Amino acid sequence: MWGICSRVVMKVGQPCGLMKPCHLVKPVSATRVRGRYLTHQKGLPSLPVPALQQTCERYITALEPILDADELEHTKELVEEFKKAGGVGRRLQRALEERAQNCENWLSEWWVQVAYLTYRLPVVVHSSPGLVLPCMNFRDKRGQIRFAAKLIAGVLDFKTIIDNETLPVECLGGKPLCMNQYYEVLSSCRIPGLKKDSVVNHAKSSRPPKHISVIHNFQFFMLDVYNTDGTPLTTDQLCVQLERICDSSQQAAEEPVGILTSQHRDSWGKVYTKLISDKKNQESVSAIQRSIFTLCLDGAMPKVATEMYRSCAAIQMLHGGGSQWNSCNRWFDKTLQFIVGEDGTCGANYEHAPAEGPPIVALIDHVVEYTRKSEITQHVKVPLPEPQKLHFNITPEIRRDIDEAKKSMDILAQDVDMKVAVFDQFGKNLPKSHSMSPDAFIQVALQLAYYRMYHQCCATYESASLRMFRLGRTDTIRSASNASAAFVKAFDDHHKQNTEKVDLLVKAVNAHRLYTNMAINGQAIDRHLLGLKMTALENKLPLPAIFADKAYNKALHFKLSTSQVPSKTDCVMCFGPVVSDGYGVCYNPMNDHINFAVSSFNTCEETNVMHLAQAIMDALLDMRTLLEQSPRAKL
Repeated sequence: MWGICSRVVMKVGQPCGLMKPCHLVKPVSATRVRGRYLTHQKGLPSLPVPALQQTCERYITALEPILDADELEHTKELVEEFKKAGGVGRRLQRALEERAQNCENWLSEWWVQVAYLTYRLPVVVHSSPGLVLPCMNFRDKRGQIRFAAKLIAGVLDFKTIIDNETLPVECLGGKPLCMNQYYEVLSSCRIPGLKKDSVVNHAKSSRPPKHISVIHNFQFFMLDVYNTDGTPLTTDQLCVQLERICDSSQQAAEEPVGILTSQHRDSWGKVYTKLISDKKNQESVSAIQRSIFTLCLDGAMPKVATEMYRSCAAIQMLHGGGSQWNSCNRWFDKTLQFIVGEDGTCGANYEHAPAEGPPIVALIDHVVEYTRKSEITQHVKVPLPEPQKLHFNITPEIRRDIDEAKKSMDILAQDVDMKVAVFDQFGKNLPKSHSMSPDAFIQVALQLAYYRMYHQCCATYESASLRMFRLGRTDTIRSASNASAAFVKAFDDHHKQNTEKVDLLVKAVNAHRLYTNMAINGQAIDRHLLGLKMTALENKLPLPAIFADKAYNKALHFKLSTSQVPSKTDCVMCFGPVVSDGYGVCYNPMNDHINFAVSSFNTCEETNVMHLAQAIMDALLDMRTLLEQSPRAKL
């Protein structure tokens, strides 16, 4: 299982505005834990620091498919200077190795800061993924409330597993994985700052929260989800409470405070300071931040043709559709927001800083399975306290800030183009039948699709999990390789024989699998280079020339930002591109089909999600045909 990270991570100190030097603070970590979990965590190995020579060699190899000869030659000279005995690279390597010996994970503190908390673009689209569930079989308010109540009960059931530390330890290749992220997604929230944000996890407080926050018609409510004896509310009790919330908020709020969380982080940080200077506002905001999770009870989506439904649903999960639809019905800083629409459109949006995709998907798989269980009707026997509406005092200045946030959100919403495509000709079983990794097969298809559209290879990001190591997050699988470049250039060459093309396909798939294994074992290049760069910045040393090299920026300009997020549920995660002229591509390979979510920005004339989605479908079909036509396919 790979962890989604839709952000580019190594542009620290660059003028692009994506990443800036950070002042280090301790990240969210599992400090208040009990025996079983702590014992498991202590048994995990620490993240290794790869050898400098190895990373330098692999860096040059990774650049070869995307640079021209002159650029590559110049970069080789810089790398040689960087790694030579007595050079700055050796000094930085020693300092990084010393850091690794004195902390649990040499990367994790830097990672949370650089990839997320000092990232100043809005979390909406640019950072926070959405997740689209299959359309549920209700179409009215009563059905919406009933499903939402089951969903809450399902999350609380999962929370019990986490609280009791009975969550089964996951393994990859027979090796146990770090489970820390599961303990970070509930009762946590991002807090805006003036130059950097922070994350607070209230599950670790002396009095963990017992409530969720519910948003309906842009109004916020605090709903206690446990009885006085500590037992969770039943589905029937939750239905009663959600009906009360909906009855008391039938008209949309005139001042949708939640839209402020969609702003640029510096702007939101300034407004946040003004907002919480009022005591009532501070109490209401604190209730949202402390809540176990947020439930967004959305209005129905605009009516669209059946073939457009899942794409529009993805938009709802990613940003809500704009201020006239459901973007105001969110608190985007909340780590986990479940979204239940009145028309059966359901899913989630999550703030990325505390966790990657797989723990979120595992939780959602559990919740979806829970909602499908048959119920025993349990009548409410005890009176329930009214859900508490959260009130805000809105000054004229904050009202203007809300209006500005609406305008900015609408511009961003109009800029995002999204296509959710279901490739139904085959699923992961086909590459498996040819002894190929399904993920590698799909990644090579992405390379072929992009090459056919643009006649060149591009830097491609796929996230790889580092959870075999304590507090591990992700590293980068660089899918554009010399082997994939050779394959895509040969595929449509009619002078090449099919047997040669199959050989090139096998080499491309194997090269991707090899890089994947390297990455999940802590031996990829991107986080190591980030660590060396951060070491220089932290020690106030001049930035080594390789990090100011144009090739370095080109290597980090991921026009394809991709992630596999597998799920038991027939769903798909979606996220925005990481560069203005790029694509975001997330996929969930099922046994007999593959769900894709492809995004780009409408303001870029070079990109087109419909064309890329079709190119991906065509590439997959053509690769299957190639295998079927060659006797080599079954070897």
